[in-house]
Amino acid sequence: MKKQSAYISIAAVMCIIVCIGEFVTIFAFGALYPGYSQLKDTMSALGSTASPVSTEISTWWLMMGILLIFFATGFKKAFKEKGVYTTIASVLIMLYGFGEGIGSGAFKMDYSMQDTATSNLLHDLLGGIGVTAILAFPLIMRKVITKDENAWFHRFSLIMFFTGIATILLFLFRYSADENDLLSLYKGLWQRLFMLNTYVYMIVIAIIMLRQRKRAK
Repeated sequence: MKKQSAYISIAAVMCIIVCIGEFVTIFAFGALYPGYSQLKDTMSALGSTASPVSTEISTWWLMMGILLIFFATGFKKAFKEKGVYTTIASVLIMLYGFGEGIGSGAFKMDYSMQDTATSNLLHDLLGGIGVTAILAFPLIMRKVITKDENAWFHRFSLIMFFTGIATILLFLFRYSADENDLLSLYKGLWQRLFMLNTYVYMIVIAIIMLRQRKRAK
């Protein structure tokens, strides 16, 4: 029992470190990329083959993916009494870690090649799977932590879901034919707002896990 409690606590702490670390890493290495704009450029550009910090960012994303998958296993242990909903939620976390973390780190964007390049296709495909998974995550969490158990979190999850949808829709304007269109131009901002929404939500869940362990002692 103590070992399981420690496992859950470590997983929750790792989640918090990863979520904060992603912001620190993106902004720190972005500053080392001449001409890179946090507001106008995507994070994929920071890890692309043309980036001077490509290796560092890709390595971080691989680590991030592995740690999020580890967090998913701790999450499943923490909410195991909720059965199938916990399993679905943990799989969604794993898909996000695999797609946005491992997938982005392993398959770099190469803007000198055609959009049909295998690495570019896999980067977009796996990233898309990860984003879709994490968008659905708050809805499943409303089944894991019900309104009767935590009314505040139940409402919070719904807000995070709609905010996630809104920011990802804004980010999709990057495919607009007019690259100078305001919504398309600030694609980096929309992506970071989506990332902020996602990681704030995951940090809250990690804190809930830690509090549960504390009360169980």
